[in-house]
Amino acid sequence: MNRILKNLSLTLMLTGAPLAFLPQAMPAQAQAADPAVEQIQGFYDALTGSMKSGGATKSRYERLKPAVEKAFDLAAMTQAAIGPSWATASEADRKALTEAFTRMTIANYAKNFDSYSGEKFSVEPASIARGQDHFVKSTMKTSGETIAFNYRMHQVGTEWKVTDVLLAGNISQMAQKRSDFAATLAAVGPQGLAKRMNALTDQMLS
Repeated sequence: MNRILKNLSLTLMLTGAPLAFLPQAMPAQAQAADPAVEQIQGFYDALTGSMKSGGATKSRYERLKPAVEKAFDLAAMTQAAIGPSWATASEADRKALTEAFTRMTIANYAKNFDSYSGEKFSVEPASIARGQDHFVKSTMKTSGETIAFNYRMHQVGTEWKVTDVLLAGNISQMAQKRSDFAATLAAVGPQGLAKRMNALTDQMLS
């Protein structure tokens, strides 16, 4: 599991600001159960269950798919990762990009969290409100390190969903994805990028 921080920073799923401001912010929910926190806790429960079950990456992918789709706003994340090119993309291009990004995101979790060795996910009991977004702070403790995974979330209907993962507490995965995708978009366009994401996913699932 020591490779998780490196792997996710290279391959995971709005540009997020560092969370240095969070200690000065007020908790979003002081008394009642925090729905944003519950969403992340539910995702971690599913992720831990998948890690404990093990098996092939494809089987973990299928187990994690419902949990990832429930906790993450994958359409919004795709738009954020694509950046300005989204505005000029056709509906067919947007659909292809969203589907490819969704597959890749689920596959990343299935590939990188592949076994269980006593890892423990801890979620702070109250999210932090900043404007219309909430931030949920969490950590994963292994035998040798503690990694911060903080989540930027917004409300979709009655649910809170992730729009960015801040790795090590403040490294925006959407900002990194936008940087990673820029050259491919310029070279081969939206459909070409979707094909490359699907090819990467196929490699992870093979």
